Amino acid sequence: MKTKLPNSRACFACGVENPVGLKLAFYVVGPDLIECRFTAPEQFQGFPGVVHGGITATILDEAVSRAFMIDDPNRLMYTARLTTRYRKHVPIGAELRIVGIRLKDRGRMGEARAELFGPDGELLAEAEALLADAGLAKDSMELDKLGWQVYEDEVQS
Repeated sequence: MKTKLPNSRACFACGVENPVGLKLAFYVVGPDLIECRFTAPEQFQGFPGVVHGGITATILDEAVSRAFMIDDPNRLMYTARLTTRYRKHVPIGAELRIVGIRLKDRGRMGEARAELFGPDGELLAEAEALLADAGLAKDSMELDKLGWQVYEDEVQS
């Protein structure tokens, strides 16, 4: 069973109200595993038909931090180091599958891995990260300012 993780309102990666953002939605799919499906539109391309490398890194960056929300959806981590490996071109207009895997959790610090797969299941890019607790208070007022909540999935017509 998949459990949807919260999104914010304005975040470039996950913000549901950001008009230029990616609007990524992540789901818990295992004890240390989260997943997202995403189709990149043309405005995120670098070379014709290829997702810009910075957008690919952003997607992987979001996935590694989300891996630490599995047990606590309000646990906000930031990336201290991200090592990215681009294996093949990431296509525009094709459904991509992104996974985040929590590797080590040391409380205030942690390590995670993210993988981005093409429509045929081929690994196109991957990253490993060292993450640190963002130090944000988890009180409801601060989370409300972020618009941090689980938003219903949009129904595609």
